[in-house]
Amino acid sequence: MFFIMGISDGEKRFNFTQVMICSICGKYGRCEVFMTYTYLSLFFIPCFRWNRHYYVRMTCCNALYELDPEVGRRIARGENVEIRESDLTRVSGGGRRMGRRCPNCGFSTEENFEYCPHCGRRME
Repeated sequence: MFFIMGISDGEKRFNFTQVMICSICGKYGRCEVFMTYTYLSLFFIPCFRWNRHYYVRMTCCNALYELDPEVGRRIARGENVEIRESDLTRVSGGGRRMGRRCPNCGFSTEENFEYCPHCGRRME
């Protein structure tokens, strides 16, 4: 008899919406909250998770912050939480996202489209 097991890293994104002013670029941005973790799987089924860290990525400038673990756990449980600047610790970022913005409708994308997928006009 043999066991198939392994240890791997995972990431889970949460359905969380909050708009706040970014302390790095000074613009409004949406907070994208996600959790990273390490897990043990037996027969390809995840069994145990540990080493959980919660992060916030700002959509305005792609800045990455580590989120206070208690606030992250509350978001994971689905509670109504407001993220404050005191809950965030800067990890990296602050540079502008690489991508293109449509001059007609303002749709932004990280892909290199020749025509806007939103309005169909030519991207410049």
